[in-house]
Amino acid sequence: MAGIRKLAEHLDISIGTVSRALNGKHDVNEETRKRVLAAAEELGYVANQSGRSLRQGKTNVIGLMTDWNAEAIENSDNFFPALTASLQSVFSRHKLDLVMLPCPNEEDRFEYLKRMVARHIVDAFIITSTRRNDKRFDFLMKAKIPFVALGRSASAHPFRWADLDFEGVAGFSVDRLVAKGHRRIAVVVPSSDINLGHVFLEGYRASLQRHGIAFNDELVIRVGASEQGGYQAGCELLQLAERPTAVILVYELMAIGLYRKLEEEGLLPGRDIAVIGFREQPRTKFLQPRLTCFRCSLSDLGTGLGEMLLSTMKAYNRFYPDAPETLIWPLTFAPGESDGPDR
Repeated sequence: MAGIRKLAEHLDISIGTVSRALNGKHDVNEETRKRVLAAAEELGYVANQSGRSLRQGKTNVIGLMTDWNAEAIENSDNFFPALTASLQSVFSRHKLDLVMLPCPNEEDRFEYLKRMVARHIVDAFIITSTRRNDKRFDFLMKAKIPFVALGRSASAHPFRWADLDFEGVAGFSVDRLVAKGHRRIAVVVPSSDINLGHVFLEGYRASLQRHGIAFNDELVIRVGASEQGGYQAGCELLQLAERPTAVILVYELMAIGLYRKLEEEGLLPGRDIAVIGFREQPRTKFLQPRLTCFRCSLSDLGTGLGEMLLSTMKAYNRFYPDAPETLIWPLTFAPGESDGPDR
């Protein structure tokens, strides 16, 4: 692999001429350009992107910041692989690259972000796992660093975000269960301060009120967002003095753990307790009885999120004048047997 200096020496022309030829400058004649390109291919020339980035003051890299812990590794699903594939497709239009920035569980997310900013690793950020009050947004705005969030937050300053329609899922699920005759409906949300749990719970509470059903905090089960969390939720639900007749889950893999606990107790989803899961994914697709849940296009969501981010960046915003400032992504109902027949 040769650098530009060796390439110039091999051709016996100046480094400046080689650089201009490689970059397609018009002041280099066609014969010289062909010689340079042929020699670059022959010698395996690779541009020094670090030096170029340093001179230009940009990296041409976008950072996707995620939470990374044992739970995330053991219970990973297809969400981020599907999302990142479409994000990279958008960024590739402009020769930008996407890198994952996994924040370890033992480190404060805010401190991790500040370190990434100080190191100038990326030009812009996509923030995920948003918290109810998230200091990362105020920091990025004050630093004038482009970013978007996958998820909402109660943070005061307006920022661009896209999120799944958690309120819509909660409302539709409650409406469906009430129509089937259920009144004692439990909900399982993450035990962390991740904001999607708050959003989902608000939608659940509003839907109960619409049907004249009193909110009961006893029926709100807070567990880890994982298969193990679903199993724990099953344990807690079955220990209640008056067992709920239906339960709504806010995380995909909870359904697997809940099914396992119900099976241990000789109970069947859809017969003994109605279950509505969240988003269908490969590991829940083959549960029996078939899980009633929702679907969404992660590819389209990633495209929308990527274009929203580029619309905040000066070099690319002219390409995306119609990108929205906020986006609630719809989910499509996927009926199964786990929520049972009409009662």
